[in-house]
Amino acid sequence: MHAMQYELTLPADYDTGIIRTRVARIGHLLDDWDGLGFKAYLLRERGRYGSVVNQYAPFYLWNTVEGMNRFLWGGAFQGLVNDFGRPTVRQWTGLGCAEGTGTRAALAVRRRQPVAEGVELAGTVEDALAETQRLAAEDGAVLAAAAVDTRAWELVHFSLWEHDSPKAEGDVFQVLHLSAPGRDRLPRGRQW
Repeated sequence: MHAMQYELTLPADYDTGIIRTRVARIGHLLDDWDGLGFKAYLLRERGRYGSVVNQYAPFYLWNTVEGMNRFLWGGAFQGLVNDFGRPTVRQWTGLGCAEGTGTRAALAVRRRQPVAEGVELAGTVEDALAETQRLAAEDGAVLAAAAVDTRAWELVHFSLWEHDSPKAEGDVFQVLHLSAPGRDRLPRGRQW
């Protein structure tokens, strides 16, 4: 499992209806993408859910590197590049994933945290996995995942929620669309 995200921070006076219209028009194009666990089309709006920025920031969990590479290099990603410029694409190696009991994702929460120098790595990762399980067990949780970037030594916790009061800390995003062709094939639990 591989996690991926890019962020397009938009001007404070940007009409976020443009992003909503874009997602309504093209979101379905990844609904059957081979190798994709899910893509959550995410939006932060200044003044909503504590956000200080307008930001379009899709988050992906990939089942295969081939599916991710076909998306990035096969032409699909080029449309976004043509419209907004080429963003930095963050990638993390999956550590764990757990399903919740929620059914429809309305919000997502992403929390990035550094892996401190000198900590015992196995214990740090076990704590991240325990947090994934805790989040998935909360009322209204749809899914929770944890991943790590070993270049920057950063953990990312990601969760999807069906209601407006997620039991997770971090940046809160509205889910505009969820393409999930391989969600049922995402590996559950510990990834090693």
